[in-house]
Amino acid sequence: MSRNAVERIKTVLIVLLTASALLLGWRTGLFNDFVTAIPFFGNVAELMRGTPGETEPEETTVKEAARPLCVLITNEAGERYAEKYNVGARNAVYEATSSIIGEALESLGTPSEVSEDEWREGLSGAGVYYEYLKPIKLSYITGWLGAHGTFVSDQTDDLMFRRIYVTFGDAEISRVYYQDIKSGLFYSAETASIFGKARELERYRPNGVMFAYETDIPGAENAPYMLIIPGSEYNNVLATSTGSAMDTIDIALKVLGHSNETYTTLPDGSDAIRCVGTQFNIRADMHGRVLYQRTEGLPTAEEHSQLSESEMIERARLVTAETIGELCGDAEVFFETLDYDPENNCTVSFGYYITGGSIQLPEDRFAASVTFVSGTIARVEMYFKNFTYTEESTRLLPERQALAAAEGEFVLVYFDTDTEILLPTRIVW
Repeated sequence: MSRNAVERIKTVLIVLLTASALLLGWRTGLFNDFVTAIPFFGNVAELMRGTPGETEPEETTVKEAARPLCVLITNEAGERYAEKYNVGARNAVYEATSSIIGEALESLGTPSEVSEDEWREGLSGAGVYYEYLKPIKLSYITGWLGAHGTFVSDQTDDLMFRRIYVTFGDAEISRVYYQDIKSGLFYSAETASIFGKARELERYRPNGVMFAYETDIPGAENAPYMLIIPGSEYNNVLATSTGSAMDTIDIALKVLGHSNETYTTLPDGSDAIRCVGTQFNIRADMHGRVLYQRTEGLPTAEEHSQLSESEMIERARLVTAETIGELCGDAEVFFETLDYDPENNCTVSFGYYITGGSIQLPEDRFAASVTFVSGTIARVEMYFKNFTYTEESTRLLPERQALAAAEGEFVLVYFDTDTEILLPTRIVW
């Protein structure tokens, strides 16, 4: 036998032995830990194939479903730097500071109520401050930032806040402050010292940002914790469709696990298409609105969801990230609300954001809403739109004058009224 023939036989044997070992490993569960250790192994379509009522993993890795619209850094001299309307810069600061907030929450002690004076005193110290547009549950943000502390209890699990501040303490103790949006009460808790992190933020130079309560602006007392940021010019935005009705249906069906199924396509009015399959129906129109409903394979009345709220938010985030999130251009898609109907079905909703403000869709609709029936995705409504910055911008009143005029907190908003160019404006919040 020739030398080459021997080498070929060796190669074949190695391949066969390797395949045999892999097959044995999968059958015995040898690689289970390896698979579950990789975040987002597979995609949402694979999650959709699960059967109703089957046992879920004990823990699901989650990613942030929303980011703060404003990130503020206070140095040891009490000077402040903030980013809000420059999204690229804000994201860079967020990525540089999210570990600070996460580490603080990881070792957080039991929160206790503090006075407003103590809250303001905390805000004057060196640290990192996040401001969200919509209230966020404390339990959600701990998962998003990778914190797994034991402080979240029955009393604090439902705490919702818009603002959270981590102030650098001494060599042993730092503190976390936040305001419960429901009660209006302020809370603080000790955490392990993150004083060493302060040096990482020295590169950020103060840019004149102030809290409203630190100014003499008329009306500041009605929005004391609104951040007044210099500047008054904001991008105009081009809003366009992201393809035909059939294009958006194809994208949605692929993500939702129906790409290999046969279905019947029917006209639905003058500007829409409806597709009917054995387990679903889906409708899309020329304006980018897509409505998906699962008609078969839903849980029975006796079957209950194995998913936590954080896990449902994560599955809904995956749906939006792989559909409208892929095509929205310069916009961002952030979690907004989680609601239950009288039958205890859960709907997780998301909105579009751009230039540090929100995009208001026609009829106040959400960018996407995902409804779960006992943990199974049963209904999805989404709007496929592309939002991109133009070379033009609009000048608004500086925020100091705007606060005086509004006599209360306001936010930047773009109203999408099916016009091509969206202009920034402000509304009282």
